[in-house]
Amino acid sequence: MATIYQNPSLKTSAASPEGEGYTTYQEPDTRIPPKAAPVIRAIFVNGVSIPEADVLAEAQNHPAENPGGALRAAAEALVIRELLWQEAKRLDIDVSSARDEAGRVETERDAAIRLLMEREVQAPLATEEECRRYYDRHPEKFRTEPLFEARHILVAASETDRQARTAASERAKELCSVLGEHPEKFAALAQDHSDCPSREQGGNLGQLTRGSTVSEFEEALVKMREDDVSAVPVESRFGFHVIALDRRIEGRQLPFEMVAERIAAWLEASAWSKAVSQYISVLAGQADIEGISLNGADGPLVQ
Repeated sequence: MATIYQNPSLKTSAASPEGEGYTTYQEPDTRIPPKAAPVIRAIFVNGVSIPEADVLAEAQNHPAENPGGALRAAAEALVIRELLWQEAKRLDIDVSSARDEAGRVETERDAAIRLLMEREVQAPLATEEECRRYYDRHPEKFRTEPLFEARHILVAASETDRQARTAASERAKELCSVLGEHPEKFAALAQDHSDCPSREQGGNLGQLTRGSTVSEFEEALVKMREDDVSAVPVESRFGFHVIALDRRIEGRQLPFEMVAERIAAWLEASAWSKAVSQYISVLAGQADIEGISLNGADGPLVQ
């Protein structure tokens, strides 16, 4: 009988080693977990790496609408910090005895960056003419807040308890109805029906300014006139309020002399911020930065 030639590369056998035969597929080795992909691109400033771990740690200091925004802001902050640190070293800034305004010893890097900015960034002082011009253009910034002297009766109810909210609303409406005819009974009704500790003072809340109460309460006060009692309850997360406005003191315009120093400080701080931004832009333009563009032209940092 003739022997038929058989290609050894096509020969299969149960004893054949893995990988031989018609396929070269090999089962993945599950003993070693796959390496996680980086969250952000590799970032370098003049050849110095900004570690991903540092960016992730810094991100907690930069609140943003999404994680990508926080990472982007964190990476930019670390790149700028590295730029300034490298420039401080290039200029041989002496940080041997550096302390902050509170007398605490700073880290070498923090001290170097602060001294660098003090040395290299200059901002003009605000003149009286500039301050007065700002005052004239923004009079609304230099008014005292209005004051309200008010009382209230709180019928409390949890936001999550619909039945309790309905009952509280009805009780508050009844109180509004009674006070509409007998406003002189406010203190007595507050003591008997209010769930606020102010009931011990007839519901008196003292003098209120903007931001000292919940927004719904404040909006109602703004619309009321002196000696008014709210015709309908004012709903807030705490429940339902019946409000009496006893006195309203309108805000007044502050004289320029009283706010001139404050305006000068604002203008000088703004000028200094612009000067710092320009200085950093110059350093960034001279540096070799990889992985991120400080002006955002290269798209998002997060992959």
